[in-house]
Amino acid sequence: MQIGILKKWQSATYTADVQLATSATYYDQVPVARNIASAAMIAGRHVLVAEPDDNPRDAVVVAVFTP
Repeated sequence: MQIGILKKWQSATYTADVQLATSATYYDQVPVARNIASAAMIAGRHVLVAEPDDNPRDAVVVAVFTP
């Protein structure tokens, strides 16, 4: 799991563009868990990104929070 910063939210596809907090790594169109309310997806908030086997293609946003 990694912490990232929400850069952009696409409600139509339920995906997000995320920059990892510890680097310049940027993921686009990351699927977001459907239990997260669309209203909570505000640019600048922090997100928790699950990345199974360190494979960015399998990444998913599992939580959103304000530090």
